[in-house]
Amino acid sequence: MKSYGSAGAVARPLHGILLAFPIALFTIALFTDIAYLQTAEMQWSNFSAWLITGALVFGGVAGVFSIVDLVFALRRGGSRRVIVHVVALALAWVLGLVNAFKHSQDAWSSVGGFGLTLSILCTLLVLVAGWTAYSAGETAR
Repeated sequence: MKSYGSAGAVARPLHGILLAFPIALFTIALFTDIAYLQTAEMQWSNFSAWLITGALVFGGVAGVFSIVDLVFALRRGGSRRVIVHVVALALAWVLGLVNAFKHSQDAWSSVGGFGLTLSILCTLLVLVAGWTAYSAGETAR
């Protein structure tokens, strides 16, 4: 996404770094949910809750960069890729917040079917957001 103008030398790499966190953290949270369902060891659910919280923090900051990018893209005539990126990241964040509340419950109810479904959806959405952000086709100067 090439819409930061002269500030792009700093903003673009910083956005990419920040976006890497929710991608990694939501994905690892999905794996720790699966580990909990396989072992019933409550610590896996705790790990998931912490990972989801971290993904929300970094995803929120990356979302601010994405919204700024969207504003610049719309001023230039719009870009479907940027819109898909912002929508996917926003949906991942909202579902991640619901998932964080779900994981704050105790034992089986914290992960179960609904918590695992939320983790899968969050992971897929941040992967879509990352794909649209990193596949912009920008070449290094």
